[in-house]
Amino acid sequence: MRIFTFDTTLRDGTQGEAVSLSSDDKVLVAHKLDDLGIDYIEGGWPGSNPKDKDFFARAKDIQFKHARLTAFGSTRMAKNKVEDDVSVNALLEANTPVVCIFGKTWDLHVHRALGITEEENLALISDTVRYLKAHGKEVVYDAEHFFDGYKASRDFAFRTLEAALKAGADTLTLCDTNGGTMTAQLSEICADVRKNFEGVLGIHTHNDCELAVANALAAIEQGFAHVQGCMNGYGERCGNANLTTIIANLELKMGHNTIGKEKLMGLTAAARFIAELANLPLRGDQAYVGHSAFAHKGGVHVSAVLKDSNTYEHISPKTVGNRQRVLLSDLSGKGSILYKLKQHGLEDRLDDEARRQLLERMKQMEFQGYELEAAEGTFELLVREALRPGLHLFDVVSYEVVTRATQSTANVTLKARDNILAASATGNGPVNALDLALRQCLSTLYPAIASVTLTDYKVRVLDFKKGTAARVRVLIEWSDHKRSWATVGVSENVIEASWFALLDAMRLELMRFNEEDPHIQKAVEDYCWGV
Repeated sequence: MRIFTFDTTLRDGTQGEAVSLSSDDKVLVAHKLDDLGIDYIEGGWPGSNPKDKDFFARAKDIQFKHARLTAFGSTRMAKNKVEDDVSVNALLEANTPVVCIFGKTWDLHVHRALGITEEENLALISDTVRYLKAHGKEVVYDAEHFFDGYKASRDFAFRTLEAALKAGADTLTLCDTNGGTMTAQLSEICADVRKNFEGVLGIHTHNDCELAVANALAAIEQGFAHVQGCMNGYGERCGNANLTTIIANLELKMGHNTIGKEKLMGLTAAARFIAELANLPLRGDQAYVGHSAFAHKGGVHVSAVLKDSNTYEHISPKTVGNRQRVLLSDLSGKGSILYKLKQHGLEDRLDDEARRQLLERMKQMEFQGYELEAAEGTFELLVREALRPGLHLFDVVSYEVVTRATQSTANVTLKARDNILAASATGNGPVNALDLALRQCLSTLYPAIASVTLTDYKVRVLDFKKGTAARVRVLIEWSDHKRSWATVGVSENVIEASWFALLDAMRLELMRFNEEDPHIQKAVEDYCWGV
């Protein structure tokens, strides 16, 4: 069955606590949703704020390839005639082909919030829908709080739908506005509505009981053909139904057509693109599109996946534009190492004993608190050292750092190519001073090391119950203007942990200078994909 997708990320999604999109962002998101094949894009509430007003003004020049841009608003105010209502006329001025309006379904809201009679509320609905239809708009009617209203008074809830339908509404959408309806009950109510109303029925659910996706799918099973939601589940309180997950489930699990199988391969890219614009990290465990959705860490799982991915993957990751990842950690088995090496033609360069030693070294490091999944640079260094066990580009003779007031001075002594190299540097803090002194030592033999720059620095306490005596993990991100990577260090001393991460970064870059190996780099790129 053809299911129409209605995305409200740009309206309902922006009501989420940490979600903020500029007008420029909203334009970019709208283009991405159109490319994905979404049927309706709800751009916002014109007239309610300057940002949405600006977006709709700019959207008039956008030629959508597939999607129908939608303006959102409410029924007329009780004190206004519909033709004089500023908000209703702002919907027309937005010049969108579709308008979505919401009206009151729950008699509690009619009496308490609006302070009007039930008959007056029905007039608000019918007048507004009829007025918009008279101006040539496709009208989606959102029955706000429908399920609460149905439970309070089935008769009145049905009368509100009848008022919208008789006035010409093209779609009747039932909204679980408070997100508190259980799936079984929602399914029963949807079945009752489907039995009593013709035409296109829609569903709009919220995630306050972690049931938004399940509830949306339950409505589809009762014959509803229009589903609303937000990309990545953004939205007020606990969020709206995650449209990303809904689309994948409808296409791959329930046999319905939404954006189509070909477009489905762009689902992961779209979800991550929107997350980046919203400046929110995409949840790693998000179904279908998350970085961890097809990640395998346990040795038993990895071993089985190597033989047949169906053993621990419910679909092929490529179907939704994602990919399989094998994580290397203290839970890994030999299969994890073999997978990574074999995947990129390196399996013949490490024998069984070398692979075993590499795995044991990694397990021991993670036991100490290292996080190799996030430190792809340290992982690459381990692989390179395993391939070149006799290569020592430099050794540390000594290092020290002294801080006085706001300045720190570091002294570093290294041994490299039978030379003793020493340098002293003053920096803005101990880590900066150590970084500068280390580079000065190495740059006499390796001038190119100057191109490596520190771009980010993070510290995490590992065993916080020990207070200031706790171990810390330092993650440092680097760039050489061609690629980026991260290295990690662990110690009870934050300066020492930072020093370990600094050394890893320098050793790695020098090994890269010493031997450019595209096979290793490809393996590392695969390992750190999506980290």
